[in-house]
Amino acid sequence: MARLVIVSNRVAPPSERQQKAGGLAVALKEALKGDVLWFGWSGQIAKETSTTPTITEGKRLTVATIDLGEQDYKHFYVGFSNSTLWPLFHFRLGLLDFLREDYQGYLKTNEDFAAALAPLLRPDDVIWIHDYHLIPLAAALRRHNQMQRMGFYLHIPFAPTAIMDALPCAEEIVSSLCDYDVVGFQTEADKRNFMACAVQYAGAELTSDHTLSAGKRSVRAVAIPVGIDADAFAKAAEASSGSKEAKRMQESLVGRKLIVGVDRLDYSKGLTNRFEAYSRLFDRFPQHRLKVSYLQVAARSREDVIRYQNLKRDLDRLCGKVNGKFAEFDWVPLRYMTRSLPRSLLAGFYRSAHVGLVTPLRDGMNLVAKEYIAAQNEEDPGVLILSKFAGAAESMDQAIIINPYDPDQIAEAIHQALTMPLGERQARNKALQTIVREQSAGAWCRNSLMELRAC
Repeated sequence: MARLVIVSNRVAPPSERQQKAGGLAVALKEALKGDVLWFGWSGQIAKETSTTPTITEGKRLTVATIDLGEQDYKHFYVGFSNSTLWPLFHFRLGLLDFLREDYQGYLKTNEDFAAALAPLLRPDDVIWIHDYHLIPLAAALRRHNQMQRMGFYLHIPFAPTAIMDALPCAEEIVSSLCDYDVVGFQTEADKRNFMACAVQYAGAELTSDHTLSAGKRSVRAVAIPVGIDADAFAKAAEASSGSKEAKRMQESLVGRKLIVGVDRLDYSKGLTNRFEAYSRLFDRFPQHRLKVSYLQVAARSREDVIRYQNLKRDLDRLCGKVNGKFAEFDWVPLRYMTRSLPRSLLAGFYRSAHVGLVTPLRDGMNLVAKEYIAAQNEEDPGVLILSKFAGAAESMDQAIIINPYDPDQIAEAIHQALTMPLGERQARNKALQTIVREQSAGAWCRNSLMELRAC
């Protein structure tokens, strides 16, 4: 079988791969079992971007990385990727910053990726490129005479034409996606948005429900949701529930019900709305005072981007406001952490949590929702509260689905979850467990690569 070449913006070192909650490395576990080359940025910043990769060969997995130059990091990563494309694809036009020098840096870095990767490629490789940082990479590789099968997978939402209109280089970005053989999305809605944009901006023609003709190329668009290894995560949750950390957590609760939220510190996650909703819970349903404790883990990210610095300040203030208003000498209602925790530890916390809060304003999928369900004890399961704007909501409709822009609705959902009868919790959990196991990480890898190898 042909070698698989995976390309992502960042390649996590082996020590990090199993510790992150969710993430590409966890989702790709199935794909990494074969003959694989994984190429991307090392995470290191140098004076100039290197085009000679550092290669680490394993038994079956070979990792090749390059360092990013200071200016490329500024324009490619902080600039166009995370200050332009990220807010655009999350429908947040008020947060979008566009600078031509950032876009030029984005194109340059993709060219540098192609220049470093091309000499490592074999004619029969299958190349699978991931996420919004690397949209132009297929076009750049083809300029290096690489004509292998190339697929792209977008892990975040894809914007409709009405949103895409705000991007000055929309035509070039959408046309770059049409240089792939297969383009994958999390949801059917994202796939439809892409196909509409391809027609409007790239002059593509629809030849079927899944296929576009763009110039001399044919591109297939598919919706294949990312998943997790639910059985492995369930075992980890059960094992972790007996750990000393889990026992410390239970002792600290003193019999109170636990509400848990785990997110990156990002404005797309709806954390300010969530904190406001938690405050309204006690105003509107005072019977829950002293009876619950909410743990929010929000690991810091993209700290060089000013929007993220401002968000952290806002959340620090809101946390203090909630605790200042409701705390008692023996009760802190909101526990808020901005450092990451190991997946194994989080698995145990999910299992003991009566409520899982997953309320992003917009999200490609959200694997925390799936991890929370996988971790549950079927005899006494917790309740998932899920934003209608998370990709997971397309299939996980047995969660309590909410509009994250309405703090009162979130507060009502928390009250509903805290008071839900055992029989209803078990019925919802059983349906959600089926979905999480059907839409596994292994199924995502197999189905995505089947589409790519068939083209």
